[in-house]
Amino acid sequence: QVQLVESGGGLVQAGGSLRLSCAASRSTFSSYTMGWYRQAPGNQRELVAAITSGGSTTYADSVKGRFTISRDNAKNTVFLQMNSLKPEDTAVYYCNARNTALNVWGRGALVTVSS
Repeated sequence: QVQLVESGGGLVQAGGSLRLSCAASRSTFSSYTMGWYRQAPGNQRELVAAITSGGSTTYADSVKGRFTISRDNAKNTVFLQMNSLKPEDTAVYYCNARNTALNVWGRGALVTVSS
């Protein structure tokens, strides 16, 4: 079973930047679609961005132009570069790995954006 470990969360002022990383424990990482989701208090978990094994990307409308997802298959790691952060981006951010045989979540990384 693959394990995912997120890092890079923290407190930042509005307009600032953060970079989240998610390291996977399996060398079959390159075959997974990787996603970043977030969940704010009282809200449902929502997709932020995803990247397929072929490198195609998808973004939520609320983060288009501000966030960038990327992956480094040699390091089994996916990244989420977050720029121009807003207070409404405050949430726990979860890494997800999936293919036809699995759907795995990390424990989450808290991102807090102060106004």
